[in-house]
Amino acid sequence: MNNLPEIRDIHIPDGVSFLPIAYGWWVILASIICFFLFIKLIILGIKTSKRFYALRQLKDINTEQPVIAAVKLSELLRRICHFKFKEASALYGEDWINFLNNHSTHKISDDCAKLLVYAPFMNTNDKTYSPVIAEELKLFCKHWIGANL
Repeated sequence: MNNLPEIRDIHIPDGVSFLPIAYGWWVILASIICFFLFIKLIILGIKTSKRFYALRQLKDINTEQPVIAAVKLSELLRRICHFKFKEASALYGEDWINFLNNHSTHKISDDCAKLLVYAPFMNTNDKTYSPVIAEELKLFCKHWIGANL
């Protein structure tokens, strides 16, 4: 006689895992990770926005008048140095050129260096330097900004 056909063997439950994390803890962990990623994104945005701003300023400089362009390029480089390299914003002459060369992968040519150093003291209508040299100086500034911002 089989009075208890529905009874089955006793099954022992699985063991408790080493780290039984509930859903609430997963949400808190995900929130912390998202917070740190958000902070990293903001820092990256700030860094790149300065670079993009400087490159936009550089793009707006017209090289048709080399002396005026060199003055504006020098001003832009000095503004960046005032932000990043405080000690370099007071440099001038050969020290300024050496500083720029030391902080760049591309070296500035002699003609561009002379234009950059002497442009603040030249007449704006001076035809000593060609727009090609000013364009070369602008390209150097682009590389320098890319390497330092």
